[in-house]
Amino acid sequence: MSRVLLFTGKGGVGKTTLAAATAASLAAHGRKALVVSTDPAHSLGDALDVRLGASPSEVDTADGLFACQIDPRGLVDEAWGELRGHLRTVLAGAGVDELDAEELTVLPGVEELLALAEVRRLASSGPWEVVVVDCGPTAETLRLLSLPEAFAGYLERLFPTHRRVVRGLLAGVAGTGTVEKWDATADALSRLAERLDALRGMLADPSSCSVRLVLTPERVVAAETRRTLTALALQGIRVDSVIANRLVPSPGSARGAAATWLRTRRHEQDAVLAELTGIGEIRTVDHRASEPVGVPALLEVASQLYGSEDPLPGAAVRDSLLEVSGSGRGLDARYSLRIALPLADDTELDLARVGDDLALTVDGRRRLVALPSLLRRCIVTGAEMDSGGVTVGFRPDPSLWR
Repeated sequence: MSRVLLFTGKGGVGKTTLAAATAASLAAHGRKALVVSTDPAHSLGDALDVRLGASPSEVDTADGLFACQIDPRGLVDEAWGELRGHLRTVLAGAGVDELDAEELTVLPGVEELLALAEVRRLASSGPWEVVVVDCGPTAETLRLLSLPEAFAGYLERLFPTHRRVVRGLLAGVAGTGTVEKWDATADALSRLAERLDALRGMLADPSSCSVRLVLTPERVVAAETRRTLTALALQGIRVDSVIANRLVPSPGSARGAAATWLRTRRHEQDAVLAELTGIGEIRTVDHRASEPVGVPALLEVASQLYGSEDPLPGAAVRDSLLEVSGSGRGLDARYSLRIALPLADDTELDLARVGDDLALTVDGRRRLVALPSLLRRCIVTGAEMDSGGVTVGFRPDPSLWR
């Protein structure tokens, strides 16, 4: 399985250029690298100055560098079209109105989901050591990375795993022919569910996949970057690098209107970066006078970005999202659950106990956190938030504690 690096950021920050530069540098270091675009507004070919198709092809100007632009529409026609037709037939045979059946089998986000599944297929089947992915803008990427789990839940609700119940229902209302079609459809759905499980496994495994966030030193972009870091942490996806692109050069002691403008602008950019505390090291790339197009220019960008370091770091070990601590014994014990998340001062946070889970909602994004067995027998006593995460207090529930 190849390592997968996902590049994303707010639209227009230069993520395509940095993804292409990283892939070119990896190839220059002797690794076979594939750079893939899943961004609907494909510009990867423009950055590499080559014509790209849906199938990987080697870039003539760089040994070991391959590139392609995934065509999600083609993937939908190939992978989902036939299955969707089977589902409509089964639902109609079970007495579902034709229009309702049509609506039930239209799945929002299926194009993006299949594009991500294609990335995994390329990473698991190709000769490449690294697959670099030029994703769409941040909001689209967050939606894309949450799709495997949401899609799997949709399938489970619409077409339950315990399909013998469904077979019995269909046999009673629609006859043997529809039951046979259901069996074929259920088998196809099972294969799709397996692919989704593998996809979720890849995204959550820091040794297989990580994200590199690209930003420009502007307050609006920096604020979105903080929210993105939190959202990715909630989904259990590791960010291994944050890159600040397009820093204007410092004019030094030069005088004049142009030097004053550069000095003021750079001062503002440095102030924005200084406010991004608590997110680790931020790599920087200068704003260039000419647009970096083609492999030689991209290698110059990579040289500044990575210096003499390996563009592909070793497999990082993800920090634990949850940490439990406590003191005291019996009913007098007090416990705390630390949920590590990068949070901004204006983060909107909501916590709720849902059975054995803790429902954590951050800026409108919700995740169910499974409580350790010890805390399932406890009552929530309160919560505190800081820039590094949330600490939730617990005490034993007398009715459950032994």
